Amino acid sequence: MKVLITGGAGFIGSHLAEHCLREGWSVSVVDDLSTGSFQNIAHLKHVPKFEYAIGTVFNAPLVAELVDCCDMVFHLAAAVGVKLIVDSPVHTIQTNVHGTEVVLRAAAKKRKRVVIFSTSEVYGKSTKVPFSEDDDLVLGPTNKGRWSYACSKALDEFLGLAYLNEKHVPVTIVRLFNTVGPRQTGRYGMVLPTFVRQALSNQPITVYGDGNQRRCFGFVFDAVEALIRIAKTDRVVGEILNIGNDLEITIAGLANLVRTRLRSRSNISRVPYEEVYGPGFEDMFRRVPSLAKLERFIKYRPTTPLETIIDAVADDMRARPIEVSPPNLAGLSIRIPQPA
Repeated sequence: MKVLITGGAGFIGSHLAEHCLREGWSVSVVDDLSTGSFQNIAHLKHVPKFEYAIGTVFNAPLVAELVDCCDMVFHLAAAVGVKLIVDSPVHTIQTNVHGTEVVLRAAAKKRKRVVIFSTSEVYGKSTKVPFSEDDDLVLGPTNKGRWSYACSKALDEFLGLAYLNEKHVPVTIVRLFNTVGPRQTGRYGMVLPTFVRQALSNQPITVYGDGNQRRCFGFVFDAVEALIRIAKTDRVVGEILNIGNDLEITIAGLANLVRTRLRSRSNISRVPYEEVYGPGFEDMFRRVPSLAKLERFIKYRPTTPLETIIDAVADDMRARPIEVSPPNLAGLSIRIPQPA
């Protein structure tokens, strides 16, 4: 099988690319490196079954060419991170909705299979836990920009299922819940890598809000294993599947666990939401996935303990520079077809 991964130089996409190659599949990656990093895929450059293009999913001719040459698309390219979403709502909406439309339009020509990556954010302010795939979505008001991401990803889901029903594109939707692991950066508001980075340098660990928010953190390798199993079965076409871990921890509890696990001298500092994201920011108190449907369809349930994940993230950070500079692309062989 030959797969295309949009956003394949990102945290999840690069791990997925590696796993697909281990399956013996051919892998093409397209990424504009706006939030991804070439460093994540540089070690794959000379693998015979791997190829990449530095470009945007807005480039319809490029996407059409790559989709034509593949059997399946993993569509990860999207705006990521609460900080980026709050600071750049126009970019968030355009990237998520228009990018998905370009991919689906290309896939519809030859009915290529597409896995659309959505998010636990679409459950919004729902208080019914655990979140099941058929539950109502409860979003906040439109004058709270924080909900633009959830709304845009929900629209991606509607669009994907519309292409399935009207144009017979084989679409599967996956909703990821706080996926964490090596290569993830805290640059855009991701909490675990931020905590680990602060703990390793003995800086204050900054907890936003009162710290009583409850989250479930899933290991990226578990998520990728689930995705590979999804790719291997047609039973999930037309389905929406949660992917994550269902073991809860408070954000304050996570800060304490990171500090203890890494034997850090960091203090824990609480910072009001409004100081980080501006006045009126809204968050969800709990976000817990139901994994029953995932387990039923692919016979797999992510179970990696949080302690193991923290160790893996810390080991990765110790091996990497404190700050990764934008890649120097001079001299690389990059093919970017221009729009007609």
